[in-house]
Amino acid sequence: MPVIRFLPHADICPEGKEVDAPTGETILDVALKSGISLEHACEKSCACTTCHVVVRKGFDSLAESTEDEDDMLDKAWGLEPESRLGCQARLTDEDLVVDIPKYTINMVSENH
Repeated sequence: MPVIRFLPHADICPEGKEVDAPTGETILDVALKSGISLEHACEKSCACTTCHVVVRKGFDSLAESTEDEDDMLDKAWGLEPESRLGCQARLTDEDLVVDIPKYTINMVSENH
């Protein structure tokens, strides 16, 4: 079973967290089941960027992103080459190190 190490995030996960993660689960589902309140305004439908994460280790083990995911990621705050939407990135058998960006763009909760 792979392990995801979530790096510390001042608001969401101040201490960081390391969790066992079943193969095939999304990064977002693992985070939520582990008590990490990663935003997901579109209810995991690849229609926003609130679950944007940066995969610092193990990025190449993930399936390639779809065109829809890439289109959404273009709108994410702090986009990096190893950026993924947590709702779309499914685990394989390799461990990951995941960084949750400091900010997210949430059109619903930010009164846009």
